[in-house]
Amino acid sequence: MKFGYFPGCSVLGTGRACEESTQAIVRELGVELEEIEDWNCCGATAYMSVDEHNALALAARNIALAEKQGATQMTTPCSGCYLVLNKTKHYIEEYPAVGNRVKESLKRTGLQYKGTVRVRHMLDILVNDVGLDTIRKHVQHPLKGVKVAAYYGCQTVRPYKDFDQYHFPETIDKLCEALGAEPVHFPLKTRCCGGSQMGTLPQVAQRLVFAILREAKRQGANVIVSVCPLCHFNLDSYQHDIISRFKEDVGITCLYYTQMMGLAFGIDPNTLGLHRNLTWDRSPLRQQMAAVGVGA
Repeated sequence: MKFGYFPGCSVLGTGRACEESTQAIVRELGVELEEIEDWNCCGATAYMSVDEHNALALAARNIALAEKQGATQMTTPCSGCYLVLNKTKHYIEEYPAVGNRVKESLKRTGLQYKGTVRVRHMLDILVNDVGLDTIRKHVQHPLKGVKVAAYYGCQTVRPYKDFDQYHFPETIDKLCEALGAEPVHFPLKTRCCGGSQMGTLPQVAQRLVFAILREAKRQGANVIVSVCPLCHFNLDSYQHDIISRFKEDVGITCLYYTQMMGLAFGIDPNTLGLHRNLTWDRSPLRQQMAAVGVGA
């Protein structure tokens, strides 16, 4: 099982734990990722509102490079990258005037966009291609007693529901069940975390994150499992500031879904990048895993 791999910028920076845990999981499951040579930043979602053509051309270049490399499917662990790449593919194919202009721009750089590569999220591949049955077979330490709030954020299944529902997705929930954990009812699973506003309008983004953390705890969760590097950064890194501001203890462990998989598989926490998670040191789950020899 082989895929063209677009890591994106976030997972090589603030989201490095996402990259580390993803690589650990695909090694365990026998999924081969071939990194796209000379890939560039996807432009993130913000660039679309600044210069749509250049943003589309920037993202389309990565798809064209994947095609040139012989990939039929490409994947990324970042929800922002997934949205931009997938949106670009849809725009090029659904709007001929837009697509022709983008193709012409790529042609001037020596690249040809053929539209033969399928863009997929890593979560989709692990759950639907590798499959939950195979994942269950790799579980060495079922995550019994772990109550999970599955948090998808606003970009993973919107605006294209390629592998799950728009408003109430269940892929992470089903994955966590396969790991032995218990998903809780979580109405805010697709609520926006504020994204990059945490750096520009923190008073707004903090309120959004506060609502997500509070609801997860209100529903009885002791772990929030996320899929997006930026979402994870906001949920994991700003809890101290949010608790100080809103005078309510909404502290909760925040993990990537790939880190949850790795723990259940018995992979060393440092290999999964858990030393980078600010909420991990005092996490009850850390103590639980240490008790069975994972990270002891």
